[in-house]
Amino acid sequence: RVLIAAIFFVLGLSTVFILLGLAFSTMGRALLQYQDYFNTIAGIVVMVLGAHFVGVFRIAFLDREMRLDAGDKGGSAFGAYILGLAFAFGWTPCLGPILGAILSLAASEASIGRGTALLAVYALGLGIPFILVAAFFARLKGVMGWMKRHMGQIERTSGLLLWTVGLMMLTGQFAAMSYWLLERFPALAAIG
Repeated sequence: RVLIAAIFFVLGLSTVFILLGLAFSTMGRALLQYQDYFNTIAGIVVMVLGAHFVGVFRIAFLDREMRLDAGDKGGSAFGAYILGLAFAFGWTPCLGPILGAILSLAASEASIGRGTALLAVYALGLGIPFILVAAFFARLKGVMGWMKRHMGQIERTSGLLLWTVGLMMLTGQFAAMSYWLLERFPALAAIG
């Protein structure tokens, strides 16, 4: 029962992220003639979000959190789906900076499909751990405790990675790395 609820929860949050990917990719395609400017702006935005995560400064609205109290009773699969939708829209501390970076990347893509695929992969990356935790909850208490104790270090490392991606976008190295990866691993071209 918990696993089914987790799957529907992930479907709910995936719906929102895939629709966001579609919207931002469409917007980016409409602004394709300004792609160089947009890549510069997107790179700066990603760097700012990375600096937020590292702790150089804090962006207040990214630190806010909305919670729903569902009580002690379990809900239906449809309720879990709705909760996934609400989660995707309202839970910004974890999602805000990373999601903002990926939306910037999606908007800078020339292809609507590739931008949407970026958000679909993001949804999978966020959703699969939820499903695994639901399936193996009793066995993961130690790992979850370790992550909770080291959350500051995990957040700073994520911020440094984000900042680096932003710098690479700003200097054009992100596109160069993408082309290099496609040359080395041609099968990646079939994704998205």
